Amino acid sequence: MPRLNFKDPEAVRALTCTLLKEDFGLTVEIPLQRLIPTIPLRLNYIHWVEDLMETMGIKAQGPGSHAFIRGIDIGTGTSCIYPLLGATMNGWHFLATEVDDVCYSHACCNVERNRLQDLIQVVKVPEKTLLLEALKENPSVMYDFCMCNPPFFATAEEAKGAKSRSAHRPPPSSVNTGGNTEILAEGGELEFVRRIIQDSLHLMKRLRWYTCMLGKKCSLAPLKEELRRCGVPRVTSTVFCQGRTSRWALAWTFYTDVSIPSPPPKRRKMEKLKRPFTISLPSTVVEQLLGQNGPSVKDSVQEVCRFLEKVLAELKVQFIRVSSAPAEVSLFITAHENTWVHARRKRRKEQQASLTEMACDGDSRSMSSMEFQAASHSDSEHTQSPEGHNSAGVCSVGKVESGDNEVERDLDLPGMRMSGSSKHSVHGDKPVLKSLVNVKGVDDGDQEGNASLFVELHWVEGQNRDSLNQLASVLRNRLLSSCVSPAAPN
Repeated sequence: MPRLNFKDPEAVRALTCTLLKEDFGLTVEIPLQRLIPTIPLRLNYIHWVEDLMETMGIKAQGPGSHAFIRGIDIGTGTSCIYPLLGATMNGWHFLATEVDDVCYSHACCNVERNRLQDLIQVVKVPEKTLLLEALKENPSVMYDFCMCNPPFFATAEEAKGAKSRSAHRPPPSSVNTGGNTEILAEGGELEFVRRIIQDSLHLMKRLRWYTCMLGKKCSLAPLKEELRRCGVPRVTSTVFCQGRTSRWALAWTFYTDVSIPSPPPKRRKMEKLKRPFTISLPSTVVEQLLGQNGPSVKDSVQEVCRFLEKVLAELKVQFIRVSSAPAEVSLFITAHENTWVHARRKRRKEQQASLTEMACDGDSRSMSSMEFQAASHSDSEHTQSPEGHNSAGVCSVGKVESGDNEVERDLDLPGMRMSGSSKHSVHGDKPVLKSLVNVKGVDDGDQEGNASLFVELHWVEGQNRDSLNQLASVLRNRLLSSCVSPAAPN
């Protein structure tokens, strides 16, 4: 399926002109040397102004409506996009101002081309003219709102992204074709809107709502503070999100008998999911574990899962098999006490006691140094981080949901058996650890490195993540030692 190249100015212009023609019946011409507006964001702004009008008891009735709504577009641009949309959708009347000769000429042509001269008046104003100078000629005319998409940047370097974008942000997804008067202003958008605020302090109730759309979130707070300091009684804001692009809108009024639209709630950042603790088992280890050469992926996964179940039972950790993807087996485990942190010390004591008993009985058989080292290695469940451990993200777990609700539903299914210790299964304390364990096999053609099987331990909940790290170390060492330890002596 072909994709639109938003870095190509001609492609962006073709999209804008096509959407205006197909959805609104508007025919426009836009030069490539000036700003090409994106339609969805402009529509969001128009709809928000409609909401503000409703706070005054005025509803948008569409073309031919008897409701006479008059607005001002500060810096209308070549497309005259806001007046064209407002007039076509709602029958609004507009005074559209412009300081650039090229933009003014094209805006007039686009209004005439769509036969909207009765609703839209485009006027050429001196540079830096905002509201006061533009409204001098007809001081008795009242307006319902003003709209403005101010120049975002203070310098050409900032417009190129040298200072306006942090290092972690991706580059802009579309091309910027705006002329200097459209994207640059002294002091950037912050000072531009402050000048509108100063004009509004003189015009006061001659406009019902003063609005602007901001390109930088950091501009919103100082402008709100400016309005508060100036004693403006009613202020509201919102955010427009369209794909990867966000814009922030600010509005204020000197009318006190209006209901202010509530600003959108703050979006909570999703907590970054963390990658599981991963145990990588080379194919040679899996072959030793199964005692056969070239075992199938399915047999390998099942055998390793049974081995893990045996170890978990020894550690008195509850486990249950849950639904998983076809190429893997999943266990949901719950531990109400940490039985693995001292496993190394306990098993060494047992080994020493066994050796002492053998010596006391006068057993003539002695363990060779190699046997002793192998036995010691088999019980070295230390708490180092397993290979491949990375806690920066989370991998796919097939069809299993790792949230508590989904897991608890699985535990209630009939015929499911919880294994391991049940000594602490009904107390109300928070478990030491809940985890989802996935055993995955990979085909020879798809394997990474020489690994043919992976064991992933996903954190679900518990007292701290160190317990999962420790358990992963124990399971890893037990798996590896089971393959290198010689047979126990008779």
